[in-house]
Amino acid sequence: MNKLAAAALRLENVARLYAQGESTLDVFHNLKLTLHPGEVVALVGPSGAGKSSLLHMAGLLEEPTAGEIYIAESAASKLDEKTRTRIRRDMIGFVYQAHHLLPEFTALENVVLPQRIAGKSRAAAEENATRLLEQLGLGDRLTHRPSQLSGGEQQRVAIARSLANNPRILLADEPTGNLDPRTAGGVFDALLKLVRAEGLAALIATHNMELASKMDRALVLHEGRLISGAAANP
Repeated sequence: MNKLAAAALRLENVARLYAQGESTLDVFHNLKLTLHPGEVVALVGPSGAGKSSLLHMAGLLEEPTAGEIYIAESAASKLDEKTRTRIRRDMIGFVYQAHHLLPEFTALENVVLPQRIAGKSRAAAEENATRLLEQLGLGDRLTHRPSQLSGGEQQRVAIARSLANNPRILLADEPTGNLDPRTAGGVFDALLKLVRAEGLAALIATHNMELASKMDRALVLHEGRLISGAAANP
């Protein structure tokens, strides 16, 4: 972690309200978060606390009702959709509980595709995809389609895909939630090793406290506010 460098992600006084008939649901209020390059942070909290919504806002998929989201210290939440899409493509990687791989493509092709969309040549995209998949232990599974891969292998491909365009930020929403405990541990360790090697800032939502303990720090989302893990368990 490099706290001397500019923050990779910063949420400043963020609020999110949802209309519910004639009333409103206050999901977040005055929410603050700073994530530095090389820092891996766990986001924990009960179901329904708003972890996914927070990740969506951090990834510029939702706009906050108030406050601002800074990507590499540039205000980003109120930019036009085309610019936000470019920032997501170039600077943010997403991993979800479900892998969302394209079933008709091989592992390699699934990781090549986002790079081709971003304008990278096929040769360069295949070289980078091969490197990432090999680092995740899938060097002998490059030509396998998702249906030929185990659940853990599929999620490793999804992780490689999220890192294919060399993002500065990784946002992961229960990335091992669909896996059995043993597989989840192996996949998470591979994810953590690769994220640290790439020097990314990562915010990872998880219910698994054993996995959370492997990260640099934990933030608990409680009643619309973020509290440090230590403060949340006095």
